[in-house]
Amino acid sequence: MSQQSVPAGGGAQRDLPPGLVVDYDFMRPGPPGSDPIIEISRLIGGPPVVWTPRYGGHWVVTDGRIIPEVLADYERFSSREVFIGMPPGRPRGVPLEYDPPEHTQLRKLLQPAFTPKAIKRWADEARVLGVELVENIAPRGHCEFVADFAKHLPMIIVLRMLDLPLEHREKLIYWVSTGIRSVDQEERAAVREKMNAYIEDLVDRRTAAPGDDVLSKAIHTEMDDGSRLTRKLAIGLASGLIGGGLDTVATTMTWIAWYLAQNPGQRKTLVDEPQRIPLATAEFLRRFGVSNIGRIVVKDMEFYGAPLKAGDAILMPSAVRGLDERVFDDPLTVNFDRRNAHDHTTLSHGPHRCIGIVLAQQELRIFLEEWLSRIPDFELDESDPPVMAPGIVPSIDRLSLKWRAL
Repeated sequence: MSQQSVPAGGGAQRDLPPGLVVDYDFMRPGPPGSDPIIEISRLIGGPPVVWTPRYGGHWVVTDGRIIPEVLADYERFSSREVFIGMPPGRPRGVPLEYDPPEHTQLRKLLQPAFTPKAIKRWADEARVLGVELVENIAPRGHCEFVADFAKHLPMIIVLRMLDLPLEHREKLIYWVSTGIRSVDQEERAAVREKMNAYIEDLVDRRTAAPGDDVLSKAIHTEMDDGSRLTRKLAIGLASGLIGGGLDTVATTMTWIAWYLAQNPGQRKTLVDEPQRIPLATAEFLRRFGVSNIGRIVVKDMEFYGAPLKAGDAILMPSAVRGLDERVFDDPLTVNFDRRNAHDHTTLSHGPHRCIGIVLAQQELRIFLEEWLSRIPDFELDESDPPVMAPGIVPSIDRLSLKWRAL
């Protein structure tokens, strides 16, 4: 087999068989307007791990069966850089971009905000907010789902957790969405700079005058070794809470609404049998895997036929896991009776499994329960087609829905 010379993530040159090299851009996996999740899934079926020269060169796992192995094995795959292709200057997320044992200590600081009692409080608030949003929308007979609902519910909860003014939500939604999704590197860097300045000011204020919010408690709580968060770590923690609390939940909600608008039979099932919503939520998270999480290779190794080098970046698209028929039977079909639906990696896996996973699931369930009880029959507005958006978090940027207003 002939060889092709490509740069390694660690900066070295090496030869790779052409069969291991693909020109794959996860920020633009398919033609403009195509379904980015389906485009990502087209990687499935070739070599388990392939190399792409995009973004300085990195590996991509294309076999859904081994994605949990990479995500869980921090001794071989470090979390110190989890977002491939991001601009420089971004604060490190806490605890997302630290490995155990540091990760374990940092995660402990957030745990009080995600106890069952705390989650019930946030979920109760989310339900009140969800009802308010839907009841304001229902009489119209139409909405742009992303702007009118999806981005507001999770961001309002994050603002409550951090004790921030609700009027800040519009600019934070814009900064987070652009910083994660825009394919324009300069635009992403510009909004990141604004968001960093906002978060730095927030951390300084919470350090000087702590409140009862999750950030203040984390800043002023001693870790096991008696130390406290440094300013840099506190900035990363706040950045991770704001970004992580908004985008995955809002994006998944939008994919769910898009799907249900086109599948009235399954929509009616959830209306008539709301007890099926919890498992349906897991199934939607599986079918619409929206995370593209990276790791850094710790040491040289042969990994499923790929010659990994220390310093290489490796990408695990959750859509590859969720749509691999070797993991899930008939994966393109949404099946509310799927017994292993929870085996997805949309909210990561292993020690870095999303600390807010229970809250995220609750928000999605609340959306389904409160929306479907008030707007049971809705469809896509054919005059304003959905706008599919690739990126680190593949999404639908615009989703116009319509229904018969009562």
